Amino acid sequence: MTNERRVLIHPDKASLAGSVAARFITKTIDILEDRDAVNVVLTGGSVGTAVLAAINASPARDSVDWNRVSFWWGDERFVARDDPDRNELQAREALLDHIDVPAAQVHPFPSTDEVADIDEAAAVYALELLEAGDGNDYPKFDITFLGVGPDGHIASLFPGQEGVRVTDATVVAVRESPKPPPQRLSLTLPVIRSSDRIWLVLAGSDKASALGLALAGASTDEVPVAGAEGRRRTVFFVDKDAASEVPEYLITPTYY
Repeated sequence: MTNERRVLIHPDKASLAGSVAARFITKTIDILEDRDAVNVVLTGGSVGTAVLAAINASPARDSVDWNRVSFWWGDERFVARDDPDRNELQAREALLDHIDVPAAQVHPFPSTDEVADIDEAAAVYALELLEAGDGNDYPKFDITFLGVGPDGHIASLFPGQEGVRVTDATVVAVRESPKPPPQRLSLTLPVIRSSDRIWLVLAGSDKASALGLALAGASTDEVPVAGAEGRRRTVFFVDKDAASEVPEYLITPTYY
């Protein structure tokens, strides 16, 4: 199976979000023509949330059979369920509360309201992944959305921290995130890399260095996004400011 890695550049954040939303709807419909169900991994952040809002605003939104789509998260802030920093809350407000997806098919990480501590939260989510895995440690993921930090982090896997090196677990508890809040939960890199398609969505000149380093082959320990490769395709959806250090041969405006 060949992994394609390409960069799609958009003029600004709004057109970026709209384009990714349209592609997501089309690709999800395509997958559902061949498969009974789709598993999607969501990300947080302003751009990730903007994509979900654009999906919700699309006239084609309800052409997706949401009854056959399950949603997971790549990472989460270990805070209360109603904390505005929580990725789940942002995703629900932007999209999930507006579509006919069954509640049982939305799989948020546990919050501080529900478990005693972050270790229990990691164990609970790992078990949920296992139960949905049909004999594997986690389900087959079709599309995984990722944001990228200026330091090159993805999900809550940060440069130089142990989490990015974990290979013997599906979920890692992060206790010393360099950006607040300090306690987070994250899928591990092997789980992220198991997805058929990884779609990285990023905007802003502060992301240009991390993106350039990742595409130039930097080490995953130093630039975690360098290790983000889907089984079939890895696509970087970026605005022009984030693309300033991208090698020309990787830029494919017509790529789909």
